[in-house]
Amino acid sequence: MPPLRVASSLTAQLNNLSLGPSRPTSFQHFEPSVLSHTFSTSRPTLNWLAPKGGESRKSRKGRPRVPTGGSTRGTTVVWGDYGLRMRDHDRRISAAQLKNGEDVIRKRLRGLKFRMYMRICANIGVYTSGNESRMGKGKGSFDHWASRVAVSKIIFELKGDVHEQIVRDAFRLAANKLPGLYEFVKKGDPPVMGITKVGNGVTMEDLKRPRKSLPPPNLEDTASRLPAST
Repeated sequence: MPPLRVASSLTAQLNNLSLGPSRPTSFQHFEPSVLSHTFSTSRPTLNWLAPKGGESRKSRKGRPRVPTGGSTRGTTVVWGDYGLRMRDHDRRISAAQLKNGEDVIRKRLRGLKFRMYMRICANIGVYTSGNESRMGKGKGSFDHWASRVAVSKIIFELKGDVHEQIVRDAFRLAANKLPGLYEFVKKGDPPVMGITKVGNGVTMEDLKRPRKSLPPPNLEDTASRLPAST
């Protein structure tokens, strides 16, 4: 077999190649900047329609917490100027219903400067099972998040450069989307214990006072009022 013929130009290029050490490359030392990590003093925005860590165990249906002896906690406007308060009885409201109420308020007040506060959160899991399922097959699978709202509880608060009548109309539209009956309250209104408003001579001490004991029955008076038997 005859030897391979190599072109003269390729031979010249191979002779010019050098196998010596390559030229060292200078690497620039990278120093992280102080502002490379974002930092903020404001608290992170949490989702009020679902808990952050989920549930470790399935929640029971339960009932809203009602302290023994009554309580006025959560029945007054704290951060805003106006509020929406439930006034009929306690119930469980789903996260979808709360979201609809929030969206209606924001849509009605679109273009205005305001800030809205949510006084409750949907942190209770609701579990359902299929139709016509036999008993004893477990609690069921997760369906949605809900919130247990006690009676006279503030749900929404609003603060901003908005006229009172516009806020009333926005809260009216939101109440139509939520189950139950609601009322419009303002900052400074008296608290409510149960369904009784504290004020106008009614104090918390009077509401927490035990019932008055009735006098013992008088048997002689009772016997005198009864018809005589023959």
